Amino acid sequence: MSPRLPKALLALSSLPLAATALAQNAPSGFRSPSNNIACQYFDYDRQHTLCCDIMEATVTARRPADCDLEWGKAFEMRSKGSAIRLCYGDTVMDKALPILAYGEVWQRGGFTCTSEQTGVTCFNTDRRGFSLSRAKQEVF
Repeated sequence: MSPRLPKALLALSSLPLAATALAQNAPSGFRSPSNNIACQYFDYDRQHTLCCDIMEATVTARRPADCDLEWGKAFEMRSKGSAIRLCYGDTVMDKALPILAYGEVWQRGGFTCTSEQTGVTCFNTDRRGFSLSRAKQEVF
């Protein structure tokens, strides 16, 4: 199950308590310098999860028959285990996320991500993950 928030829950952000909770839980993660890739870290019930989206890609994977939403540009992994490509209807892109400059490394909750001019590569404690760029998206 993806840790992304349902749209109905996002509507609660207009309530004072929800707004306060959201302010305390500012997004954790980063954007690539090109603003084409965004990654957010989530910690729900001690389940460390990293979700990354690529906004523009020249090649995408074939959509599975059971996916009625968008496909090919969203990826997710837990701190242990395999990474997956997601069927998705939202995005983790958020202008509030800081830029991870080329050559820099981001680490949190068992994840390591590197930003390069050729794209972003992220992996977990099991060394499973994904590499994302406009030309290629690879799960390993």
